[in-house]
Amino acid sequence: MRAFVGVTDQDWYDFLKSQPHLDEVNFWQPGGKQQFRALSRGELFLFKLHAPKDFIVGGGIFWYSTLIPINLAWESFKESNGARTLMDMRALIGKFRKEPDYRIADYTIGCILLEQPFFLPETAWIPVPDWNRNIVQGKRYDLSTGPGISIWNQLNRRFTGVIPYTAREGSPRYGEPALVRQRLGQGTFRIMVTDAYGRRCAVTNERTLPALDAAHIKPYSDSGEHAVNNGILLRRDLHALFDQGYVTINPDMKFEVSRKIREEFENGIDYYRLHGAEIRVPDDPLNRPDREYLEWHNTKKYNG
Repeated sequence: MRAFVGVTDQDWYDFLKSQPHLDEVNFWQPGGKQQFRALSRGELFLFKLHAPKDFIVGGGIFWYSTLIPINLAWESFKESNGARTLMDMRALIGKFRKEPDYRIADYTIGCILLEQPFFLPETAWIPVPDWNRNIVQGKRYDLSTGPGISIWNQLNRRFTGVIPYTAREGSPRYGEPALVRQRLGQGTFRIMVTDAYGRRCAVTNERTLPALDAAHIKPYSDSGEHAVNNGILLRRDLHALFDQGYVTINPDMKFEVSRKIREEFENGIDYYRLHGAEIRVPDDPLNRPDREYLEWHNTKKYNG
């Protein structure tokens, strides 16, 4: 198991630490040119404040990284970006970007999406071992050896029950860390579904990001999970119709339009043109709509 210690801004950290009940955070990178690839899903991402405060002060579970427009990052994560408003977020990012922020530019930023964040009280901050002041973004550690095992032992010894890991069964007390099962947050779900579908509507191929939504096939309120295979990227009007049962996707991945649109609204010709169309599905089979979720929507939601 590895960990990455990322350098972060104290204003970002202090704001998030003050927010109750966070289940995800977006650790953004202002440049937006290079995707973070230092960890695998489920490994530990730790926060270190800027020098001279060379301490680990919290962290979370790395789940996904991407490059997306700042407006999409804000819409997906809101205050979990570490700012109270979009303008505040732009101001934070502006401190590190070389080009000016014209307030409306939808520039690209890097996003490191973390689940189950935790924040340590100042009295429990952990000095970072083997740290070079020339490090700008962060450093990766192997938690099973050298300085890395020192970090893990301190976390495990001081904060059992706070960090989202446990000692692996059968290992020594401070043995190799094992991940506790994670549940995705809403923002991470939205971004992963958006990327899985190539940032195009599964039905119409629309590519205008502000007009697209990550729809749940089985709603979260009905015990549907924030899982990519329970999601589909749809144009916003189709998302609204899908949620209300006026359209569906059958297990053969065909788009269906209910007769009730015509009956109730005396309209819908543009939607009926799409009836029977085969949807675009993600390249990764694991991200494609799960048949069980589709059958649920067909039988429990769709008003055919």
